[in-house]
Amino acid sequence: MFDISFSEILLIGVVALVVLGPERLPTVARTLGALVGKAQRFVASVKADIQHQANLTGIDSLRHDLQDAADTFRQRIESEVQEVRQVMDQQAEAVRQLGQEAAAPLHEAERTIHDSVAEAQAAAGPDLFSDAPAAAHGLPEETPQAPRDENQLDLFDETPPVASSPSPESEARPRA
Repeated sequence: MFDISFSEILLIGVVALVVLGPERLPTVARTLGALVGKAQRFVASVKADIQHQANLTGIDSLRHDLQDAADTFRQRIESEVQEVRQVMDQQAEAVRQLGQEAAAPLHEAERTIHDSVAEAQAAAGPDLFSDAPAAAHGLPEETPQAPRDENQLDLFDETPPVASSPSPESEARPRA
């Protein structure tokens, strides 16, 4: 470090022995060794602090880069969400317009039916379309008839089932 050779260190030790004497030389050597050790620890501590600060600077720049990336990502997501909302609003408006266009013929048909009913009421008289039974107007009452299946035999039916016409093959065959 200081470029001191072994011979120079030996010369310093001989001069210290002569100047200090053999009684105080071990105490001075221990004190000097402790001071050199403290100096070495101080230098190591300073190096560690400098290294730590350099790492913090790197981490700080990395944190800053990550924050920028997160902000960019958030802005991109927000813009995509905004575009989707705009498209959804446009589609909703188109659906509303189609609903109004589809409802227009229905309203026209309803109006036509109501006009026809009103004309029929005016022509037939006010009692024809009242809630009174049909017999009150002299009309026969209609009873609802269930659809009849010709293949089913109804035991409680008063009318006999309709016989189907015989096929030409059954007429040609002799009965035994």
